[in-house]
Amino acid sequence: MKINFFKLSVYFISSLILILFLFGLNKDNTYDTRSLINKDIGKFQLQSLDGVQEINQEDLKNNKFTLINFWGSWCAPCRKEHKFLLSLYKDNTLKMLGINYKDKKKNAEIFLKDLGNPYHFVGQDLKGKISVSFGIYGIPESILIDSNLIIIKKFVGPLDENDLNEILRLVKSNEKF
Repeated sequence: MKINFFKLSVYFISSLILILFLFGLNKDNTYDTRSLINKDIGKFQLQSLDGVQEINQEDLKNNKFTLINFWGSWCAPCRKEHKFLLSLYKDNTLKMLGINYKDKKKNAEIFLKDLGNPYHFVGQDLKGKISVSFGIYGIPESILIDSNLIIIKKFVGPLDENDLNEILRLVKSNEKF
């Protein structure tokens, strides 16, 4: 009895694809940020929106707390959360780094001029590579860190009143340490 090598190869490859497909269906793809808590943000180098300055992780060590906010002028939920960012800015309990994600410089400048600039520094991530290194899947997202560059909390989606209160609570409760 001859075994047809071609038929056997097709059967083997088809079985392998089916098995991989079934494993993929059973994988939990829920986006969970709990694994990022208490981790270091890592190294990064960011050009300012105006192209004049650069900022990196070492600059954030000067702040007791920093909220890193990823946003874009084209992002409707970013407009929705903007008033809460302005409230945080006025509260003056932490510094804010705004990272403009895959946006045109002119559009970002108009956005900040029209709605107000809550950021102490505005950087640009034209290609989205820096955002990916922070674990950003979509915008808006925000990351609260301490002066040791340790992630205290990550906020996925637009900030709201509850998030604003939680950020203030987390900053006040972590000031003791």
